[in-house]
Amino acid sequence: MEVLTEANSTDRSQPFEIKVEHITEHDDKPRPYLCTVCDKRFARKDVLNRHKQIHSVENLYTCRECNRSFSMQNALKCHQNMHTGKYKCTVCGKCCGSSSHLEEHRRSHSGEKPFQCSDCGRCFTEAGHLVVHSRIHSGEKPYKCLMCDKAFSESGKLNKHMRVHTGEKPYKCHICDKAFSRSGDLNTHMRVHTRDKPYKCSLCNKSFSRSDILRGHKRNVHSNKRPHRCRYCEKAFKRNDSLKRHVSIHVGAKLYSCRHCSDHFASHYQLESHLLMSHSEGTSLL
Repeated sequence: MEVLTEANSTDRSQPFEIKVEHITEHDDKPRPYLCTVCDKRFARKDVLNRHKQIHSVENLYTCRECNRSFSMQNALKCHQNMHTGKYKCTVCGKCCGSSSHLEEHRRSHSGEKPFQCSDCGRCFTEAGHLVVHSRIHSGEKPYKCLMCDKAFSESGKLNKHMRVHTGEKPYKCHICDKAFSRSGDLNTHMRVHTRDKPYKCSLCNKSFSRSDILRGHKRNVHSNKRPHRCRYCEKAFKRNDSLKRHVSIHVGAKLYSCRHCSDHFASHYQLESHLLMSHSEGTSLL
């Protein structure tokens, strides 16, 4: 992809502005079709079906170093460059498959961001990242879901959304049988096993596994605000569920049911009293 002007190609000390319409090549298509053999994704089902044929073909282009196979010879040559070290980073030693990939990788060390947004001035290491960013300003959402009316500015977001329809859960816990549609949900779940609690309360010494639990803790324990007010009396509550239980006293609702019989009660105290007197469960309420 050629996006540099001749003048800018000689001086990379400053980021240059680049118009989005000048970028004609960018592989940012939605890829909802997954190959279950190699985990590659494709934008169209017919392309996926053609791709699947390579897994049944015997004479593929195979790398002698690692036995990885490719359907095209030029793809194999690009891969082999990583073994030979032809395009090797002099900073960290990483080997890339082509000179363009090496150039992009070097920017991770230099911090160079030559692609600048003409609307807000934000800079990017790759032209494709600028293309995606520009949609914030234009409101463009070219990636439309074929199963509902939602549209997205990035193909990755559409791919994640498609899991709502397909039920796909590619992120699996290696300790238990649970699986998740988003990587973030898997990371949160793993704290069940690791007992990691990275969200620490700044007002006490308690820690929590999720940020929303920490927010609830601060609101319910440390905040004096009681935004949930009863419309029947002057009482106010920090939490909406506490207000609902209180309102049941006014309206006569009986939210607390006995697990031994069919009786219901308006308060938890009444239920405990019933369990003690009728079913000999619990201790003295005094």
